[in-house]
Amino acid sequence: MGNKRIDEPTGTEFVGHEWDGIEELNTPLPRWWLWTFYATVIWAIGYVILYPAWPMVSQATEGYLGWTSRGQLAEEVSAAEAERAPLMRALAETPIEQLPEDAALMQQAVAGGRAAFQIHCVQCHGAGAAGYEGYPNLNDDDWLWGGNLTEIEQTLIHGIRHPGDSTTRTSLMPAFGRDGLLDTEQVHEVGDYILSFSGRADGTAAGAELYANNCAICHGSDGTGLRQFGAPNLADAIWLYGSDEAQVYAQISNPRHGVMPAWGERLDPATIKMLAAYVHSLGGGEDFVEVAEEPAAEVDEQS
Repeated sequence: MGNKRIDEPTGTEFVGHEWDGIEELNTPLPRWWLWTFYATVIWAIGYVILYPAWPMVSQATEGYLGWTSRGQLAEEVSAAEAERAPLMRALAETPIEQLPEDAALMQQAVAGGRAAFQIHCVQCHGAGAAGYEGYPNLNDDDWLWGGNLTEIEQTLIHGIRHPGDSTTRTSLMPAFGRDGLLDTEQVHEVGDYILSFSGRADGTAAGAELYANNCAICHGSDGTGLRQFGAPNLADAIWLYGSDEAQVYAQISNPRHGVMPAWGERLDPATIKMLAAYVHSLGGGEDFVEVAEEPAAEVDEQS
């Protein structure tokens, strides 16, 4: 007691610690702070008893209430699915070509497709569906395989060049340069002739002949493409792999072939219909036209 030292201005006892001449006072903690601390201790004990808290080898302690975040998520998902069930049932029962006849159902399908697109499609086509080099822009009206609802649905279900799907969209352009079908000069000549369709180069008679012998069977004599082969329109300003001369020559010489998953293996039919409706609504969707059966030659001319 004789060694007890008191700070005269405050009347508080020193604790005996000193750092560079600075001494610590034994100031009592505020009463409100102590009660708050005791309350948090009691709350923590209650939480450990009621909820999962202590990690074990394979799982945490279960807690008296049996609550888990996984269980809560499952309940919320079940509730959302129950709320969506009438819409999904209506979509499943409605042929996609008849979807525009029900304006309310079509509007709901587009809204659902927008959400599904953000989950499954933005990685390749972008958040705004404008695409990137090698990934098509879904906002325009340039379609390789057709842009009405049934054709878009078919593409979504079976994909593009998807392994293991016998009805996947498939077209393979020959590697004219890599495989020696054309030499470098011929690749450049046919490339210039192709660019002449859109007024970006001057074609030659030699290029026209090479095009007629090697390219017209898929892209058409006028370069506007044939959808039954998934052959793109070469006469417009839309280029999947670039439009400058070097990029066009490269695609002729050693073409790149894009792929898309067969979503029919991953998504339910109603979700695919919603995706088709959303893509169709982006601005370039085409109307469904029922074509009467005609002789094969005449059908080819209309395709």
